[in-house]
Amino acid sequence: MQIATISELPQVKVLGRIARRTQPQPLFWAASGLDFVFSGSELWVQFDASFNVLEPWICVEVNGAWIMRMPILEKGQWVCLLRNLAPGVEKRVRIFKDCQAMNGDTEHLLSVVALKWEDGEILPPPDADLKIEFVGDSLTSGEGTIGAVQETDWVTSFFSSMPCFTKKTADLVNAEFCTISQGGWGIAAGWDNNPATVIVDIYDKVCACAKSQQAISLGAGEQADVQDWKADVVVINLGTNDYSGFCNEAWVDPYTGERYKLHKNEDGSFAEQDAALIRREMGRLLRKIRALHPDAKMVWCYGMIPGELAPLLQQGLAQYQQETGDFCDFLRLVEVTEKTMGARWHPGAECHAQAAQLLANWIRSHR
Repeated sequence: MQIATISELPQVKVLGRIARRTQPQPLFWAASGLDFVFSGSELWVQFDASFNVLEPWICVEVNGAWIMRMPILEKGQWVCLLRNLAPGVEKRVRIFKDCQAMNGDTEHLLSVVALKWEDGEILPPPDADLKIEFVGDSLTSGEGTIGAVQETDWVTSFFSSMPCFTKKTADLVNAEFCTISQGGWGIAAGWDNNPATVIVDIYDKVCACAKSQQAISLGAGEQADVQDWKADVVVINLGTNDYSGFCNEAWVDPYTGERYKLHKNEDGSFAEQDAALIRREMGRLLRKIRALHPDAKMVWCYGMIPGELAPLLQQGLAQYQQETGDFCDFLRLVEVTEKTMGARWHPGAECHAQAAQLLANWIRSHR
């Protein structure tokens, strides 16, 4: 069998935001991975995994069909993807990290080391028609898209990129895609009002929420350089956790005792000081996105989980346009129902498919 490291296989496309092609190749974000064509009879991949509690999962797709899902539990682990195939028949293989970067586990990291195969070749994948970047929270990370409705444990088992609206949208329009997402994070505060769990503060880094020493050595904290990967479309799906912040108790800083809270007025409207903060932070994020992707069409979507933030989000987009002359559209997504609910009180695969269809239609109409 032939063996080659990922750095020795330039024809293999690395999916997701990375600092550089390196060895081993880290897969930081949800749905990051490898894309290539294989024409041999047997194929293996070697991973390196590290974690304290939250183990990384992978899934494998062959010719567009989902054929495998499993956790990676150790360094140097070899996984057999395909065996006993008829040699000479080309198959497109995509390997995805199936869970998000786990900010709560300081050792969580998944890297790809090498491929091993018999007969045939490793060939480049077909070209995509466009590139899409998705920016968001647990919805974008695919939390709850797999698992029974009654599952409530916060574990990586119940994250999956495969049924997520991100991959489904990309497949519908033949796009290469990447995600920048963290469950529970928001525009101005996380679901629990923590002001540090906001996407805008990490957006322009490679993967600043990956904290392990190996992740840092592989460039996780570096400024993002997307010169070779300029998005044609950027989809933002944020605001669900900020709305939770308006409804939940204050977050108390464990070191200073200071309390943070997004407030509602007595009549249920949003306190203007906090509404202004949301609008301002939306503008800050959109400016960062525009700096990395100067020619991308931008759309802000919202609504898969019930909430009343849509009018405030539209105000934020109008304010951004007034201040910059730049435009980001707004798209309301289909709200989850009892029938389309997934695990962990999150939308399931059917709700994600509905969102993907709306986004694909929007992308087709704006190309």
